[in-house]
Amino acid sequence: MATKTGSAGPSTGPTKERLSREAVARAAMELADTEGIEALTVRRLATTLGVTPMALYWHFKDKDALLDGVVEALMADVRAPAHDASASWDERLRAELAALLEGLAAHPAVASLVKTRMLISDPGRDVAERVLALLREGGFSAERTSQLATYALLTMTSIVADMPGLSIGASEEEREQQVRRKWAALQALSPKRYPHIIDSAATLTDCVASDQWLDFGLDTIMAGFRGQAPSA
Repeated sequence: MATKTGSAGPSTGPTKERLSREAVARAAMELADTEGIEALTVRRLATTLGVTPMALYWHFKDKDALLDGVVEALMADVRAPAHDASASWDERLRAELAALLEGLAAHPAVASLVKTRMLISDPGRDVAERVLALLREGGFSAERTSQLATYALLTMTSIVADMPGLSIGASEEEREQQVRRKWAALQALSPKRYPHIIDSAATLTDCVASDQWLDFGLDTIMAGFRGQAPSA
């Protein structure tokens, strides 16, 4: 928060000169991670940063542009895997998608924004270019490559944003209570009619704490890619 001083002294709070575009975008991402994407507004963010909304409009003309900046900041954190010339195209593709998935999982509240904003900034375009190149290397046509890359992006974002048990903005206690209520509702079903739902209730209601959730989702889509590859 900004600290107000007397009229004779300079303000020690952030200013539009000191508050960079990237700093604003990352502060917005942090706010969304903590309180949910619905809580992210220019006014709310300005209050958090201790500046006026006009200081943020200096960098982003409206909320939509701010969300573009958030996605750009998220994608900038996705690091390209080290090149391994001995690895096959699908092994390198899995590593690339794993890096993307890791970046998305670090900010689940804004992961869904990537679906429609990935190609509007250089960091997002760089990731897309690498994925497309690896699919072409696998022997897919340009048309099929674009389709598969889109499926991959939609799957990666959904794996994170729609993870069972995920509750952005809720405390750990509130999240656990929500999971318990959902689990109890499934357990109350007729065991004769829904035996498999009851048996799978724990996973159907909570995958947040599972280390296998992300890897299994990635392995599933990679199995589909490998099965369809002309080189197979």
